[in-house]
Amino acid sequence: MKLDLMVMTVHPDDAELGAGGTIAKYIAAGKKVGIVDLTQGELGTRGTSETRKQEAAKAAEILGVQVRENLGLRDGFFANDEESQLIIIRAIRKYQPEIVITNALDDRHPDHGRASKLVNDALFLSGLRRIETVEEGQVQEAFRPRLQLQVIQDKYIQPNIILDITAFWEKKEQSILAYTTQFNVSADDNEPQTYISNPDFMESTRGRAAELGRNIQVKYAEGFTARKLLGVHDIFQLL
Repeated sequence: MKLDLMVMTVHPDDAELGAGGTIAKYIAAGKKVGIVDLTQGELGTRGTSETRKQEAAKAAEILGVQVRENLGLRDGFFANDEESQLIIIRAIRKYQPEIVITNALDDRHPDHGRASKLVNDALFLSGLRRIETVEEGQVQEAFRPRLQLQVIQDKYIQPNIILDITAFWEKKEQSILAYTTQFNVSADDNEPQTYISNPDFMESTRGRAAELGRNIQVKYAEGFTARKLLGVHDIFQLL
């Protein structure tokens, strides 16, 4: 399946937190959108890899994505090496997305910036025809998406582009809360409380969306960074 937009992030729930509104917005517009998680998030303090898998499936159902795949890299210990790059290259060539959104360039969680660099390198290499990959017995064609963007996660980074997601905030929030082991957990839960399980975390997530929205005079927005200058055909289309 060829995708218009692929969100390729390191942990299940990164896609929803960083780009859930964007995913919902473009699905509503008729675009083909998919999520590819690099790891199962198995090192998370709460839940298990199996519960995260179930929660990711539920979140994908809420958002309505065409596909969700997990590449099974090792949470916390994946490397930007040939083996990992080839796994990502296969996924890029398999889905041939026009746009890829990945993790923040730099963030509180070291996996985020490392994953962003890994995906960036793999995106470039995916366009080189002399790198041969095989999917289901067939040699894949070289392919390079035309644009890579990065989400803004815990650490605030000045965005290069801000997208209005006001009409899709509720769906974004529902997709995040599908991770019942991770977010909005009551204090009497048996597992340890974490930075993100406290209900205040969801309030800060809403606050970030409102802050970004205020910059373009809308209620809620998501921001993205780009590694290259972004060109437009029509400046009258800008907010």
